[in-house]
Amino acid sequence: MPAAPAAATPTRKFHFISGLPRSGSTLLAAILNQNPRFHAGMTSPLADIMGVVIAEASSKNDFSFDVSDEQRVAMLRGLVENFYAGHAGGDAGIVFDTSRLWCSRMQLLDMLFPEAKVIACVRQLSWVLDSMERLVRRQPVGVSKVFRFDTNTTVYSRVEALTDPRGMVGFSFQATKDAFYGQYAPGHLLLLTYESLVRNPAAALRAVYQFIGEPWFEHDFDHIAYHADEFDARVGMPGLHTVRPKVEPIERTSILPREIFGRFVNESFWMDPKNNVSQVPIV
Repeated sequence: MPAAPAAATPTRKFHFISGLPRSGSTLLAAILNQNPRFHAGMTSPLADIMGVVIAEASSKNDFSFDVSDEQRVAMLRGLVENFYAGHAGGDAGIVFDTSRLWCSRMQLLDMLFPEAKVIACVRQLSWVLDSMERLVRRQPVGVSKVFRFDTNTTVYSRVEALTDPRGMVGFSFQATKDAFYGQYAPGHLLLLTYESLVRNPAAALRAVYQFIGEPWFEHDFDHIAYHADEFDARVGMPGLHTVRPKVEPIERTSILPREIFGRFVNESFWMDPKNNVSQVPIV
């Protein structure tokens, strides 16, 4: 008697979390992960692996003439699907992959997953830099990969390194602007401000659910659990992805020199309605 055919694997939906560092992406993932239908986590290597595949399938490889665009699309789509096929969140029907690279790849995501949404977490740049500097000062006997293990730095040189176009903050800031002003923003991009997420998480998450078209799930904003101690230790920034148990705003005074804080205080392009020509939803 022939064996019964294997049950069909349910089709997964993929969405992407991107935006600025220290702006709530890990917190958002931790909250979303409470929903048993969702799987979300800290930054994954998927976008970086995809970049390597794209490069090796290009003219960088002498045999790339034998790779069609259709094959490239199939390989990249399969890479995303197979990356999560055996993941711990294997039963989740909706996957959120996190990377600061996704905002720079809106056209690619539209080609691979036309129904996918990108949630870009943003925060006033001065406070992003303030948060990074606090992490550095918390570990005076260590040195971070973020600054290429250079021990001879000051707050001024660290800010310059972070805001360089290829730096941790500078690249993600430009990528977010690229997505915000780009042709693929309408219907695909939502900007989630850190301030809204920590001050009114229920309203912020309801906007996210509406954006991705999923039924509401009652989250517990007083008992959030997430940390990535091993990764944070590897990059020399303990606490980089640690989430406090309760979602709430923390009022504080900046530790940055006044001229540095003032230099970036007006860089929040999303706060000026005149810039939002594509009517990107901003929460």
